[in-house]
Amino acid sequence: MTRLLTELSAPDIAAALGPDSVLVLPTGALEQHGPHLPVATDLIIAEAMAERTVAEYGDELDLWLLPPLAYTKSDEHAWSAGTFWLSASTLTAVLTDIGRSVATTPARRLAFLNGHGGNSALLQVANRELRREFGLRTFTLHPGVPPDQGGASPADELGMGVHGGTEETSLMLHLRPDLVDLDRAERWVPEHLAEYRHVRFGGSVSFGWLSDDFGPSGVLGDPTAATAERGKERAERSVEYLGAAFGEVARFDPAPPA
Repeated sequence: MTRLLTELSAPDIAAALGPDSVLVLPTGALEQHGPHLPVATDLIIAEAMAERTVAEYGDELDLWLLPPLAYTKSDEHAWSAGTFWLSASTLTAVLTDIGRSVATTPARRLAFLNGHGGNSALLQVANRELRREFGLRTFTLHPGVPPDQGGASPADELGMGVHGGTEETSLMLHLRPDLVDLDRAERWVPEHLAEYRHVRFGGSVSFGWLSDDFGPSGVLGDPTAATAERGKERAERSVEYLGAAFGEVARFDPAPPA
């Protein structure tokens, strides 16, 4: 049986889904990623990790893949040609309409598998709106927690490998090496910011930023350290983590046992 929901007929969708089925919606982005990566980097990563996870765990956990959402909230990169973005209000409306459509199926679990850190805060808002308005159980997962939200980045990136750096470039070397140009990759880590203890990526004080605040390249990290082998290991870890995370998503119930 296919696990791409849109390959089923409408009657088959109604018959195949149940209240504990999990619809998985990859959310990517189309935005500048420096001179060495394509603007579809976040979309490619989100879709690939969703496909691999659903292929491996879909039958066990009743996961169903939806087509990815490419256009999202990327206004921190709006200064650059090649960035295609929706406003927060537009994306919120899109997510609301998608949730309304999900609610017409028997499924009551919707999970956003998010490949772009700039979407995270808005997806959290959407989670609650969709829960309240349509009664869905809603979740946001990442292939790996972004460094600007408390996740790890390589030590030599000083906690600032948030965009186009070692990990992201390594994943792309594994997934789509034909789209990576390492000859144009340059390290761009704003080392002068490392002295801040609280106002920092993933710190206790968040801050608004645009990607060209830190320099003209649009990169925050060190892509020169990237390798395909590292990307392969990262992808395998991500699928393993996502399998465990979706295992909890599939049975999560906030209500206390009867």
